[in-house]
Amino acid sequence: MVRIGVTGHMNITEETAKKVYAAVRELLAAHDAADLVGVSCIARGADSVFARAVLDAGARLEVVLPSRDYRAAKVKPDHAEVFDELVGRATEVRVMDFDTASRDAYEAANEAVLGSVDRLVAVWDGDAGQAGGTASVVELARERGVPVDVVWPEGSARE
Repeated sequence: MVRIGVTGHMNITEETAKKVYAAVRELLAAHDAADLVGVSCIARGADSVFARAVLDAGARLEVVLPSRDYRAAKVKPDHAEVFDELVGRATEVRVMDFDTASRDAYEAANEAVLGSVDRLVAVWDGDAGQAGGTASVVELARERGVPVDVVWPEGSARE
């Protein structure tokens, strides 16, 4: 069983999402779908693009939600349909032990993903960004010896 997690930017453009989807599908193609599990927090952007690519490859999806109120508090109306579909198609949904979404909840979710995978896909433009963001997760993965595949196709952009 190969477990691959994701971290990445939420604010990627629609065109970037298409490029990222293709690049992730190519990475996943190196694995037998029957033995592959993708792990994602399914936030808008990179997490959801990765999750859809995992499912479309025929692999299993595990979802990690930062808090019990995440859907109500953080999922915007324009992402709700995708979020609900991905939750519905997941083989497992883990919810961190937080009532409300917060930095601590997000860090716990990132830790749950990182602590349960063999590889990490980082949809990342290389910028350091804020604490607890993509760069922090990539740095932590590398410190722990978790292989990181950075995905940022030519011409990609953030909104």
